Amino acid sequence: MTVKTQDYLSTIIRERHSVRKYDSSFTLSKEEILEILKEATLAPSSSNLQPWKFLVIQDQETKAELRSIAYNQEQVETSAAVIAVLGDREMYKNVEKVYQSAFEAGYMTEANMKQLIEGTNKTYPNAPVETRENIAAFDAGLVSMQLMLIAKARGLDTVTMGGFDKAKFIERFEIDERYFPIVLISLGKAAAPAHKTTRLPIEDTVSFI
Repeated sequence: MTVKTQDYLSTIIRERHSVRKYDSSFTLSKEEILEILKEATLAPSSSNLQPWKFLVIQDQETKAELRSIAYNQEQVETSAAVIAVLGDREMYKNVEKVYQSAFEAGYMTEANMKQLIEGTNKTYPNAPVETRENIAAFDAGLVSMQLMLIAKARGLDTVTMGGFDKAKFIERFEIDERYFPIVLISLGKAAAPAHKTTRLPIEDTVSFI
């Protein structure tokens, strides 16, 4: 990584803040959102099973409904889009598509592909649902953070929301039982400066052994 690249990344990280006031006249195209999500899904995931799903909500009437589900948070309705990040409890069902793709790209041998598919099919389906949900939630956190940094690099603003009625969300959007909602991410253009925050001194949170 060059110094210039490192400085740019550091700037993006430092300038990203949670924005709750959005320009309601600002819009984003489907193609722009797909580009952001495509880059975001380059985030790491357990066994590369990519246990995430996204529901992009742009329709204004639907956002108004979602606002009531999200405890009346204004940014749900005024941002250009809300991206619901869902976790996949049955991520192992992606295994053949994932590793077949890697094999075809020349990233592994056929023998390695078959070995990984067999190992995944022995391990993941037999793991407790809670364990699989924890894996999916962790990986969803990685993809969500990457999404927000990519958005900031494109001049956009975001805020994550864990505070919403997940049972009502599942019912309203008819979420398949394979998936479960984790966070909502508002995406758009800030209409007011973000409320800045501080962090604990790094010396208070790090130990060297």
